[in-house]
Amino acid sequence: MKTTRRHLGRLAAGLLAAGMVWPAAAGAQEMPAPFDNPGEVEIALVRYLSTGDFFQAYLSGVEAQAKALGVNLRVFDSRQDAALQADMVDQAIALGVDGIVIQHGLTESMKEAAQRAVDAGIKVVAFDVNVENEAIPQIEQSDRDLARLALEQAIKDNGEAWTAAYVYVPGIAPLDRRNETWVEFKERYPGIEEVAQFGTLDNPIANSVANQARSVLSANPGIEVVFAPYDEFAKGVKIAVDEAGLSSDVKIYSADISTADIAAMREPGSAWVATAATNPAVVGEVSVRALAMLLAGEDPGRNVIVPPTLITQDMLNEQDISNMEELSQKLPQFAHADVAVPDWMPLPPRD
Repeated sequence: MKTTRRHLGRLAAGLLAAGMVWPAAAGAQEMPAPFDNPGEVEIALVRYLSTGDFFQAYLSGVEAQAKALGVNLRVFDSRQDAALQADMVDQAIALGVDGIVIQHGLTESMKEAAQRAVDAGIKVVAFDVNVENEAIPQIEQSDRDLARLALEQAIKDNGEAWTAAYVYVPGIAPLDRRNETWVEFKERYPGIEEVAQFGTLDNPIANSVANQARSVLSANPGIEVVFAPYDEFAKGVKIAVDEAGLSSDVKIYSADISTADIAAMREPGSAWVATAATNPAVVGEVSVRALAMLLAGEDPGRNVIVPPTLITQDMLNEQDISNMEELSQKLPQFAHADVAVPDWMPLPPRD
């Protein structure tokens, strides 16, 4: 059955749009089946979100780990079209891939598509989308910890009572998990007053959020803290705060990090004072490693969690960190996650 599916997939490859293909790496030694035959394993990355530095870095991690394993990688990008993402899962099934990484998406559109892949005998992992399937490991950034670290810093900086605005779009698994922590913090610290909630994923996300934030800041001049637990949200809020001349009055707390984010946080007088983050490239690597373990007949666990790191403006300035490479060098815990790393697993080369 597997051989037939692969044969049909190769025939279909010329008919279906399927992003890009990474060539297999040179042969690996002492690798378990099916990785003992380099070039024979093919996996697909099916993306819902791709706009922004986080997702580019995540993709680079997926590519690097796939290359280290010697597998062919096929990338499908739905550009936030839920129906198209489900169709792309079906395309990957038809192409005869051995495994699929589903990256973000909506539960209602991905649940049945993921089950179709499982029914076809394909191994699947899901990053930051809940497909409600016990057979599919969930790759997470420990989103509740991301929110907790950022909010604990907000309490440290501002005390236990402040006026807040909150950026949130429901229905996206990582944002929903971060929202749970926000709700818990407001209950724990009743002095936090949320006066506005807004948010959008319309492209370009940062500019769209900036348009909303302008109105929110104008209507609520007393806002002291904005919790924007996604860096594209934080970028948008910062644009609006800067334009309003409120950089010394408003503090922004976020999640995720990129070189562009570091530059924004280090601007003189920047309102963006802290973020909690995992290295998105590392999360991409972990996603592929978890899938590879499934393909090798091993169990990576139901929830594969990459621990986050708190990154503050003061830390960046004190250590003179200007990009992701320097962040990884000066914070080793950010450069690699010892997650889903069996003894046989080859890792991408480190600079």
